Amino acid sequence: MSDVAIKVENLGKQYRLGEIGTGTLSQDLNRSWARLRGKEDPFAKIGETNDRTKKGESDFVWSLKDVNFEVKQGEVLGIIGRNGAGKSTLLKILSKVTAPTTGNVKVRGRIASLLEVGTGFHPELTGRENIFLNGAILGMTKTEIRKKFDEIVDFSGVERYIDTPVKRYSSGMYVRLAFAVAAFLEPEILIVDEVLAVGDAEFQKKCLGRMKDVSVNDGRTVLFVSHNMAAVRNLCNKSLYLKNGNTQKIGTVDDCLLSYYNDFEKGHKGILSTRTDRIGNGRIKITDFYIENFEGEKIEVINSGIGYSFVIEFSNNEFPHNLAEVVASIALVDEKDQTVLLVRSNFTNQNLLIDSNKGKINCIIKDFSLTAGTYKVVLFLGYGETEIYDLIDNACELTVEGGDFFNTGSIGLPSHCKILTRANWNVYEKLY
Repeated sequence: MSDVAIKVENLGKQYRLGEIGTGTLSQDLNRSWARLRGKEDPFAKIGETNDRTKKGESDFVWSLKDVNFEVKQGEVLGIIGRNGAGKSTLLKILSKVTAPTTGNVKVRGRIASLLEVGTGFHPELTGRENIFLNGAILGMTKTEIRKKFDEIVDFSGVERYIDTPVKRYSSGMYVRLAFAVAAFLEPEILIVDEVLAVGDAEFQKKCLGRMKDVSVNDGRTVLFVSHNMAAVRNLCNKSLYLKNGNTQKIGTVDDCLLSYYNDFEKGHKGILSTRTDRIGNGRIKITDFYIENFEGEKIEVINSGIGYSFVIEFSNNEFPHNLAEVVASIALVDEKDQTVLLVRSNFTNQNLLIDSNKGKINCIIKDFSLTAGTYKVVLFLGYGETEIYDLIDNACELTVEGGDFFNTGSIGLPSHCKILTRANWNVYEKLY
């Protein structure tokens, strides 16, 4: 159809764990021989889905498998899914950074991609030179690029450094210029990964506004990957939900978000009571974990700046004996395995007394301070620092949406900076 900008059919991407490249020479030859005879790829029959929560038996993993969808001209497609779902792999295939193992992609128009900081930039060239280089890659003439040059520089806010080699740019400056180039050099299709998180709140807001203008006013197609569900809901008119490399759902944004949140709930409901990958002597056992709002309703997705009750349910295997000076802690870990938030009862001298056979421990956080993203939850119960009753390293994943933390009416919070805090600023006259 003439109005279809991107058509993806039976797309698959297979990797071999521990290998660089596509695999061995013999495997490549077997693939080529099968293709020449019109046969199925022999390695398409093996391999496992990309479920990173389970230890697999095969060295072959399908990062994407049997993905099918269409994007029409002028649509803004939001691509959502957990870390490792295949979102970035899909964008790399669409951008022709990597080739698919199976299936094919049909694209109408020029593509400008912003997949990671510095994509398409030569570090030794200046900002000015990289603008012309990227324009040439998109097939534009020097005259066309010159017409857009002032708009690009003005939008990026790096005019003072435009004749400085980009290798001396900060990551924020890099992505400012890269997005400006991608958005203003008039590609028919704009592909943007989570890289915008590097920018500050003001620039993120400008980028979202520009992407909306590109779609609504210019009729161009945008593919947008983000863990900020509020941004996806605000910007996109269609969504693709990927799960373990497969198309879980494609449709309206609200339908895909509902499916995403429901899968999260099903995947973690009641799982802790039977988990075997735990550490500790088991005197107390964690049986469940969930989050409630202050009305007592269970919440699957939380917002920055809102208050919540984090609840750990437990069973006391020492009952009827009491356990005193119990320490409870909850840690949230980001995608780089860095602990970005830790609450621990003994930090505030609130060691707990367990005097029943089962119960729950509430941890009240009045103003949740993390920015949008997906975080791993680590739960701990023990006696001080000397005895571990129960420790579950990856109890579940917590999805955080952007929120109006500062009560300013803006949810464009910089997700590269994970922790938010309020502060008062004053200027005092210098007294002599």
